[in-house]
Amino acid sequence: MPKAAIGLHRNIIANVLQFINWCKLQKKDEVILAAIPLYHVYGMVLAMNMGVLLGATIVLVDDPREIDFMLDQIESHQVSFFPGVPAMYHAINQNGRVQRGKANLMSIKACISGSYTLHVNIKREFEKFTGGKLIEGYGLSEAPTATHCNPLYGVNKEGSIGLPLPDVSCRVVDLVNGTEDVQPGQPGELIINAPQVMAGYFYNPEEEEQALQNGWLYTGDVVIMDQDGYFYIIDRKKSLIKVGGLQVWPNEIEKTINSHPKVLECAVGGIPEAVMGERIVAWVVNQEKVSIETEEIIAWCKDRLATYKIPAEIIFTSKLPKTGVGKILRRELIADYIKQNNTRIA
Repeated sequence: MPKAAIGLHRNIIANVLQFINWCKLQKKDEVILAAIPLYHVYGMVLAMNMGVLLGATIVLVDDPREIDFMLDQIESHQVSFFPGVPAMYHAINQNGRVQRGKANLMSIKACISGSYTLHVNIKREFEKFTGGKLIEGYGLSEAPTATHCNPLYGVNKEGSIGLPLPDVSCRVVDLVNGTEDVQPGQPGELIINAPQVMAGYFYNPEEEEQALQNGWLYTGDVVIMDQDGYFYIIDRKKSLIKVGGLQVWPNEIEKTINSHPKVLECAVGGIPEAVMGERIVAWVVNQEKVSIETEEIIAWCKDRLATYKIPAEIIFTSKLPKTGVGKILRRELIADYIKQNNTRIA
């Protein structure tokens, strides 16, 4: 069931001010492309509300799948700021006009990528085509909308969600009790204290008690912080797969498979199994106009992953289920698999 996070006016405004300062955006000079649904907290804060506070021009795009139309809007309105998701930037990279140099995207100064992991190749290609910067951030509805972002004018670490935004305090705590801080380089749950943290969950005291403890928001995301204070997402705490008692994070496998040149995107989930506890299944979408075999993916994984992390099954599909902003819904894939194969969760 959906949980309704209560975002107060001050929570929203705090996050808007954080991003304006983080990106050094100028009042009345910016043109923001709003291609993310405004009903989603990401589009509401970084496109609509930030645009209003800046007095910026907001260019509304109701269907970001119409890439040529979106390119026309960027060119004609001279868009400078473009918050989006990796799928949008990938689609622009693959567009024929863009690849032939027939689309002028040089007005773009900054793009914030959110919702899910930004592939390094998407980032590099987009920056090559636009001359702007594409930086990855991190957020959640419980702290609308973001808490971390890579610097626009500083060290940008690929694969990282960056640094905490101004006034955001973070801790990485142990996964068992959630009370002891772990050392840099060690995985733990990210907890946050910040002015954008929600007031609570609407009529859901049980979930609220778990999420908000002693002034800290427990995000449920497992991260690593390096020695420089940059954060890296490992996975959702609830997504952990246990194979024969060993811990496996789906995100690590997804990143490995996505790095194969013939793969467009993939999702990984754990399916209940009597002997090993869970078995790893990967759903794979291949790049257009190329074919790929199961054996290729398994061999690719064997060279890069521990044996117990290699998927037991590869399922090829034309598309993956996603939310309105492009986040892959692993739980739907797992539920459909269980239903089709009459597998029961003990």
